[in-house]
Amino acid sequence: MSGLFITGTDTGVGKTRFTSLLARALIARDIPIKVSKPIATGAKYVPDGDLLSDDTLVLGRASQDDDLTAITPYCFETPANPALAARLAGKSFRMADLVQAVRNRQHEGTFTLVEGVGGLMCPLTETETIADFARTLNLPIMIVARRSLGTLNHLFLTLQAAKAHGLKVAGIIMSETEPAVDLASRHNPTEFALRSNIPILAVLPHETSLEAPQSLRIVESVDWLKVLKIPETISPR
Repeated sequence: MSGLFITGTDTGVGKTRFTSLLARALIARDIPIKVSKPIATGAKYVPDGDLLSDDTLVLGRASQDDDLTAITPYCFETPANPALAARLAGKSFRMADLVQAVRNRQHEGTFTLVEGVGGLMCPLTETETIADFARTLNLPIMIVARRSLGTLNHLFLTLQAAKAHGLKVAGIIMSETEPAVDLASRHNPTEFALRSNIPILAVLPHETSLEAPQSLRIVESVDWLKVLKIPETISPR
């Protein structure tokens, strides 16, 4: 099955923002997609009594899919790593459960965007990490990083973790979670490019609008058919 696993150098770096923008860009090119964020923490109770993650809501809107339970079947209230959040809720899940949740979203002729939680070494179960999850799914990964002081260290550590787990990195997205006003932030893309052959595919500016028009234009300008090697059976003819 064809797809992409979106991870980050940390939590709150803009994974959902990028995943939703990519979903919109692919839909605009008539590429059929499904999104999957099989597990989310920090979810909130909604009027019907269910837990719902804001990230799931954003992904559902971007992908034009209102089956939010299918997008994220495992939700926990505590904003913590999934293993801890599940333990505090008195619940449990297995890696196989999350893999099946993704498989349920994968269909012939559809490109699947899978968003992880936190970074690659974030604990997922009591013995496994997000990196183990990405490896089990056998999907290339996209790494989202903040455009801020400290990003280079976080990026290179994430790349080391990806290599150690045998993960193929499709590219890097730098996301401004706040305006890039200091010298380190402004120079981070260049400094990274001098030290790595992994491409930075987009630098997303800080935007307060939920529609993020500047970022969407940037994402839409990337040749995703080439970058992600989307098969002809999925690509519009």
